[in-house]
Amino acid sequence: MSDTITIGIDHGYAAMKTTHCTFPSGLTAYDHEPYTQKDVLEIGGKYYVVGSSRGGLQKDKTATEDYYLLTLAAIAKELYFRGCDPTATVHLAAGLPLTSFGRDKESFKHYLLRDGKPVFYRYEGVSYAITISKVSLFPQGYSAILTQSSLLDEPSVIVADIGGWTVDLMRLDNRIPNAATCRSLELGMISCLDEIAEQVRRNLGLSLTTAQMEYALRGEGGHLTPGTQKIIQTEAGKYIQKLLSAIAETGLDARAMPVVFLGGGANLLKRHLPPVSPLCQPIILDDVALNAKGYERLVGQMSRAVGNGK
Repeated sequence: MSDTITIGIDHGYAAMKTTHCTFPSGLTAYDHEPYTQKDVLEIGGKYYVVGSSRGGLQKDKTATEDYYLLTLAAIAKELYFRGCDPTATVHLAAGLPLTSFGRDKESFKHYLLRDGKPVFYRYEGVSYAITISKVSLFPQGYSAILTQSSLLDEPSVIVADIGGWTVDLMRLDNRIPNAATCRSLELGMISCLDEIAEQVRRNLGLSLTTAQMEYALRGEGGHLTPGTQKIIQTEAGKYIQKLLSAIAETGLDARAMPVVFLGGGANLLKRHLPPVSPLCQPIILDDVALNAKGYERLVGQMSRAVGNGK
């Protein structure tokens, strides 16, 4: 068995992210082998196509086996990207919103760790024998900011982690999260995409896919008509105004201090957030893997501290 490999995973409502891979948090089960091995997870005699679409909203991620299976797929993808042996011992680093961290930490840790015994499965035709030997959990959003040393020099900064279903807010004062300011708003990118789809359907009679809308938000309109693209841009602007209003309603003053937008939503909306605005001082971190990278970095820091006898 090889040395333990640390793998950070951001378990999003819309997408799963590792430091090098991202895919939608969707899972479709089959009793028989699909026609292709692409994105196919085989375990316990069943087959699952991973990432074909985003999954339904599952507020309690431990309620079904879906996020565990998605975790196994994410581990396989990351090991393959790194060129690691498919027989591996993994130290899993993951996160939870700060608003529910204390409440959900133990249940999510047990959900991912199981009994610590090897798990045998196949992913895209490759056989894996994975032992999750340890699970470390950290606050999401805050872990991502720890990768940005220059931002930590700000005396106060607002962090807005725009995920699929929620926007997790917190204020950092002298690098420390102010627990009283932590909020989780059900105002993630799924609500923005749903409103875009509704307005396009209502005004033009068209049914856009999520992929088309995300493509257009990134400024890559493809074959969408100018009228469709205009609706998408207009609705994106409305969403940003709604988000800024919601932030203000929590008592966080986006005019008085920088607001760091991160997560998958920041990646999609960076073209629509004004660089200078009387309502906001935005700093956009569009790397969707920042949380996963932050988790791995924190595990490394903890390991070095133990090694130094701290």
